[in-house]
Formats: sequence, C-alpha cells, structure tokens
Amino acid sequence: MTELSASRPLRAEPTPLTGRWATVGRIARADGSVPWMHGYTGAACAVTEPGSSVATIYVTGRDAENRSLIGRGRCDLAAPAPRLMVEPEACFGLGGLGAFDENGVSYPCLVDTGDGLRLYYTGWMPTVLTPFQNHIGLARAAVDGRFERVSRAPILPRTDADHLSMGSCFVMAEERPAGRLWHMWYTAFLGWGQGEGQPKHRYVIKYASSGDGISWDRDDVICISAVHADEHSISRPSVIRWDGNWHMWFCHRGDRYRLGYAVSGDGRRWDRVDDHMRIGPLSDWDGEEQAYPHVFEKGGRLWMLYCGNGYGRDGLGLARFEPDV
Repeated sequence: MTELSASRPLRAEPTPLTGRWATVGRIARADGSVPWMHGYTGAACAVTEPGSSVATIYVTGRDAENRSLIGRGRCDLAAPAPRLMVEPEACFGLGGLGAFDENGVSYPCLVDTGDGLRLYYTGWMPTVLTPFQNHIGLARAAVDGRFERVSRAPILPRTDADHLSMGSCFVMAEERPAGRLWHMWYTAFLGWGQGEGQPKHRYVIKYASSGDGISWDRDDVICISAVHADEHSISRPSVIRWDGNWHMWFCHRGDRYRLGYAVSGDGRRWDRVDDHMRIGPLSDWDGEEQAYPHVFEKGGRLWMLYCGNGYGRDGLGLARFEPDV
C-alpha cells in the first residue's frame, strides 16, 4: 500500500486500466471447522512483505451465531493452487454490550503506518425498525498479534449529511512534502426502504480526509453512486495509485452484487467505467455473484481478493490482473 500511495504526477484525463482479471481460483471456504469462520468467508484484505510471495490475509468470518468476526491466515500467491491457511482463533472480536460493534466486526482494511498496523473496520449492531446499523471503527495491532480498539466509539460521528449508517471503508496514507495526508472512501447510507417492492436500503461511496487517520474531515463528496435503474447499493471501495492515476474497485447491487470500476485524477471526482471490469472464467461458486473486492500490488502485479455467491457463502477467491498487450 505504501508503494502505491507515493505521489506521482497526475494526468489531466484519468486513463482506465485495460485488461482482464484472470481468476486464480477459490482460496478458502467456510466448512464449520473454524469457530470464527463457521459460516461465510466475507470481505478480506491482504498485507504483503517485500521479498516474500506469502500474503497475510485478514478475513471476515461468521460464527455459529451468525456474528461477524475478523480472523487471519496466510496464502502463498506463487503456489500453483493458492490456499488460505487460517489461524484457529479470531484476531479481532465483538465490542462491548451496547457498543456500535456489539454484534459484529467486518470489512477489514489494514494500513501499515511504519510503526504498526491499523485496522479500520465496520461494526454491527441490531436495531428495532431497521435490520441493523453500521459504523466505522479503528484498532491497532497489539504485541500478541491481536488488535486493540483505539476508541470504543466510531471514528466517523453522525452528521446531518451522514445521519444514518456508515459501512465499509478503504483508507490510504499518502506521503506529501507538507506531511502525511490520509484518505478514506466509505459507504454512506442514504435511506431505508419503507414500502413493498422498495430496496431494503440505499447507499453510495463518499470521501473523507485526515491529518492523522483518526479525526476526519467530510464535505459530503459523493464519489460513486448508482447509474442503473435497478441499483441501490454501492459498497466496499478498494483504491490504489497506479500509473499516475487513482483507481477504485467496488461492488454494486441490484438483485445481486457485481464488481465495478472507476478512475480519478484527484481521488475525489471519479468516472465510473464498469465496462473495463472484466473477470473470468467464473465457476459454480462465483458465477452468480462477485462482491467485496480488495486490490493490492505484489511483485509488480495487481491482485484481487473477492467474495463469491451469497456474499461469500460459497467462498473467497483470488484473481490476477492481466493487462492488454
């Protein structure tokens, strides 16, 4: 992530990447043998190290009570058939009773600050008139490999513009001459369906900035919104700087989730170019739905983690970007 966030000259017109995502295969599927991943292998995030083909992957699982937890595993990207070898215990669990994350933690986004890992995550709590409420939290890596909360409260307070839930996010630290600038792209709920035939919820992806990655400034910038009549949910942004431009992958939902793609010259104003998002071949476990992408660089190549059918019920997959020649 540090390599990709380095400042580079920006082009006047952002240029989409041309190529396709070649699927490597399913690297994990919940089978009930691991308590924190009893059901589902949900949204994931990779952390890589120089000189190693092995990535540490943080994964959202669900326990036997259907509560989301975050666990960790390792995967050798250079293996002929990569597989995720998970740890038996979750590295990050539920918040206290009544807290914003009392009933689940999910959508991990790991940032290496140079003095340790930060974990940005989404907390879940049940509500009465709507199915749930989401907010964004922050934790830091502890010496025992687990994560400790920076605050028991969300790091993005509600505002008049963001008065409902705020879900999945992606955070990047950019080094500038004047100091480090933090970027966040986050899911913001616009409303809940109130009538028969209406979508359960509607949300978009917005932008925030920060000087320390903890206190955030927001001016209601909407980066990605619905462009098709049947779309109602845009979520799970994943952003990189590559070849002088900003690139975002996300998922958009009508009846099912699909992967989307956008480009930008400044990280705030985005052009949605979903026709450039090509992935395959798909199989029985990911042919119906692809969701929750996370794109990362390793060995000069781009890789993507993504979830298959049923929000990851059928497994977690890996793809490699093959640029057009």
